[in-house]
Amino acid sequence: MSRVPGIVSLEACHRVRAVESLTRAFHGDPMWTCVLPDDTTRDDLSRPMWDALIGFSRIYGAAHTTPEGEGASCWVAPEHARMTVWKMIRTGFALPRSMMRMPKDARDRFFAMMRFIDGHHKRLMAAPHWYLWVLGVDPDAQGRGIGGALLRPVLDRASVDGVACYLETQTEANVAFYRKRGFEVLLEEREPVGDLPIWFMACSPKRSGGDAA
Repeated sequence: MSRVPGIVSLEACHRVRAVESLTRAFHGDPMWTCVLPDDTTRDDLSRPMWDALIGFSRIYGAAHTTPEGEGASCWVAPEHARMTVWKMIRTGFALPRSMMRMPKDARDRFFAMMRFIDGHHKRLMAAPHWYLWVLGVDPDAQGRGIGGALLRPVLDRASVDGVACYLETQTEANVAFYRKRGFEVLLEEREPVGDLPIWFMACSPKRSGGDAA
């Protein structure tokens, strides 16, 4: 079995490769195939979103990758959970601009899903917490422990600080992956736009020491 690459903070030099890794990782993701059903345009339309999430997380949370950019994890820190105009200005309005690139019907589906997901997020996680926006590994690099390793820096930091971590996911395989790393299912629902299952998961500080294999 090949050794797990070291994990580093995601810097400007990694950004293009990390965006491409996320684009490849989420090409067949249930949520994104629902939002952007056209296989031929999905990557081009989602790529700016991944870049925007990386940019935001680098300033207002934490972003990690491997030295070769084979995957990325993007977190929002507890003190920056609330979106503000200043945060949008400081990040060059990258998030709203990435959304506006999508066709109107795709934007409508995306925003409807986000309202549903955000409503449950606020209800389930009233206390400060780290929020995992995205975790993805290039399909060619999967199976080497990179995904678990990408979670480790923030899980360790949250454990030391006594803060929970939270995420949503849309596949049973991902649920099993996160359970191995100390997350538990808070709620399973079906979102109304694409009738997709969504698992809302969190790990408490005392359980954030799960293995990173």
